[in-house]
Amino acid sequence: MPILGLSIIAESINDSIPSTKELFDRGDIGAIVELARSQAQAGAAYIDVNVGSREPAFMAEVVVAIQAAVSVRLSIDSPSFDIQAAAFAAYDKDRAGGMPVVNSVSELRPDFFELNTIIPCMPILMCTERLENSGPMPNKTAPEIHATAQRLAAAANAQGIPNERLIIDPGLAPIGADYEYLTKATLGAMALIHSDPILNGVHMSVGLSNFTQMLPPKRKDGGLVKTPLESAFITLAMPRGLDHVIGSMRKKYRILSPGDEALMALNEAIVAGGMDTIARIKKFYK
Repeated sequence: MPILGLSIIAESINDSIPSTKELFDRGDIGAIVELARSQAQAGAAYIDVNVGSREPAFMAEVVVAIQAAVSVRLSIDSPSFDIQAAAFAAYDKDRAGGMPVVNSVSELRPDFFELNTIIPCMPILMCTERLENSGPMPNKTAPEIHATAQRLAAAANAQGIPNERLIIDPGLAPIGADYEYLTKATLGAMALIHSDPILNGVHMSVGLSNFTQMLPPKRKDGGLVKTPLESAFITLAMPRGLDHVIGSMRKKYRILSPGDEALMALNEAIVAGGMDTIARIKKFYK
């Protein structure tokens, strides 16, 4: 069953996934369309589309093919402005039932706000890094992430994009290697953003599959992969304003009860910090 109040941006049409890359390499648009159809049927609110470094015309072709098969909004995922622009030019807002998502805008590529002049859109504001002294600087604390979110939201507002169309991504590091309190920083930043009147109305999202990278595979339940730590993160993050995730339609996300083993393990890991965080996660898997 879906989680009330949580929209999933389905992640499987991404060139970084080996099986999907193989489809792109073969030019098998039909199989890509079937992947989109299966994600839509599983309840995806959006379908992320990332064709890697291929030509903008190929992205446009993929967008048209997917939209001919499904009426789900798309998240256009590329660091290339030209690829994003080609997708936007091909995008059928009426067919999708709403505007596209831009994945993503950061302080290092503010020109992506100009995509809003092609079609009104919902930009994901990536707050994992900031522009400082003309170069990138990683954000590792809640106040740094929050301040970057404020600046990006102000830039979006100046382009005529209201808070209600903004999706803030504070970043989510792999918990199995988090010795720098990054998960604690993410949750802290979400709380700051959620309570900030300047940012009233914004949405929040994370790349949820990042959270359990390098950790052992999970058991299946009814054909879906059980993801206890990802569910534990959702349980902690939704009261702090999380209402979107980039995730897999093959996973079983759920809200956990206070006594759930995974939720207790995650809480203890976050508090522990340093190498003790990693040790606590290892203990959970044992």
